[in-house]
Amino acid sequence: MDYYFYFKAFHLIFVITWFAGLFYIPRLFVYQIEAFHKPSPDKEILGKQLKLMAMRLWFIITWPSAILALLFGLILFYINPTLVYQDWMQVKIGFILLLFIYHLITHKYYKQLQVDDVQKTSSFMRIWNEGATFILFAVIFLVILKSAINWIWGIIGIFILGILIMLGFKMYKNFRDKNPDA
Repeated sequence: MDYYFYFKAFHLIFVITWFAGLFYIPRLFVYQIEAFHKPSPDKEILGKQLKLMAMRLWFIITWPSAILALLFGLILFYINPTLVYQDWMQVKIGFILLLFIYHLITHKYYKQLQVDDVQKTSSFMRIWNEGATFILFAVIFLVILKSAINWIWGIIGIFILGILIMLGFKMYKNFRDKNPDA
């Protein structure tokens, strides 16, 4: 049974690196969108560099981490199949499915930006950047509390966090509007 903890450690490592990629890629999207609206040659120079950075992050860190986190999670279920029947784990699996949906939509945005198909604003991407944070909060509360009911408090915390983030965005936008060089 000692090997279970090694698989759990690898699962956690790849969950962390997956989230790191999911936290950073929308920030790169913000920069790509803003660079797209700059005059030449800045637009081309910045665009090329940001596309390269996004590609490396997405395919060298984020996608492999997602796949390995899932693989090690499935190994943990194989070793301890009773986990699947626990209420909190079933709710967690729901959030994991939501995280993969978020990942796939982010992949769609990645593909659009790689060919200069700018369909979203940088403000949208700043908000989109927080999607993974909300899921992370819910999953952490579920894993720590191991309760399908107590996670509701985590969700309430997520909504409060969301409100605070939106207020922060509004304040930052006001600051940027007043100080365009900041």
